[in-house]
Amino acid sequence: MTGPSPIFPGQRTRELHGYTVDTLPLQELLAGDEPVVLKGLVAQWPLVQAGLRSHHEAMSHLRSFYNGKTVGTSRGDPQIQGRLFYNDDYTQLNFLSQRAPLDHVLMDIEKHLEDERPPTNYIASTTIDACLPGFRRDNDIPFAAHGYEPLASIWIGNRTIASCHYDAPNNLACCAVGSRRFTMFPPEQIVNLYPGPLEPTPGGQAVSLVDFANPDFERFPRFRAALAAGQSVVVEPGDAVFIPSLWWHHVEALSPFNTLINYWWSTSPKFMPSPMNALYHALWALRDRPEREKRAWKSVFDYYVFGPAEQAGEHLPEQARGALGPMDDSSARRIRAMLLNNLNR
Repeated sequence: MTGPSPIFPGQRTRELHGYTVDTLPLQELLAGDEPVVLKGLVAQWPLVQAGLRSHHEAMSHLRSFYNGKTVGTSRGDPQIQGRLFYNDDYTQLNFLSQRAPLDHVLMDIEKHLEDERPPTNYIASTTIDACLPGFRRDNDIPFAAHGYEPLASIWIGNRTIASCHYDAPNNLACCAVGSRRFTMFPPEQIVNLYPGPLEPTPGGQAVSLVDFANPDFERFPRFRAALAAGQSVVVEPGDAVFIPSLWWHHVEALSPFNTLINYWWSTSPKFMPSPMNALYHALWALRDRPEREKRAWKSVFDYYVFGPAEQAGEHLPEQARGALGPMDDSSARRIRAMLLNNLNR
């Protein structure tokens, strides 16, 4: 590892105790819109119990479900110390991505369990059902009871660092094997976190360029303001962390072998596309216009997009509202067709 994270002044992540997978207070979490640690939420999972006995038993439990399919892996030299990041000029990544059998990755991690600086081995965001069928029978959270069908993924590795980033969906991250440190910031701290390139990225999202283990405050002075607004917590096997949509989070795996199960879900209808599409379109269409025009367009967007959903159409007859009326699958398809037609001209 590159060392401990900075200490955050007075910021504690709220903790909830006494909940199980069958009593997950999901609506309370969503309404609170802040990170929450749920102590012992998945403590009874067989994988958690196996990991508490030994890393080897945890690996055996995973192998018992493995179907032989290759998975996406990231491998880095010992000198990167688990920090999956960039080269010096941010044009390439400092690790190699490839596909490999999951049991081979486990074998390599196992071979280096006692190394002070092992090569970095990481299986990130792999759909559980695709490679470990049957695993979720006893290692799962019944989200269907809450009306959601999240993407359930597994993360396996040694002492790795997922640099600070945000995800569009809500996230429930369950620490199954090993301990992890989560360092989190509200969405408005983006300007103080110095995001890197939109592409390439170490894991699909822009990441903070700040080395949390050794922050360069001369180069990144606004990071001090982020620290004042941030919060950091170490979670143990069996604990879970709820991370609301768009909250930035820096995740450090602290043990020689670590496994995390996470669930991503959105509360928005499925017909709504990723806002990242709108961001790229806005970069193309708006960012480099004269400042006066940008201010004017900001007012337009505040009126049509960021204000109350009904605002722009409320003074029109219902039959005349078109795209300004309530969005549904049918209107979403019409807008998509119109955009594709316009973009292809």
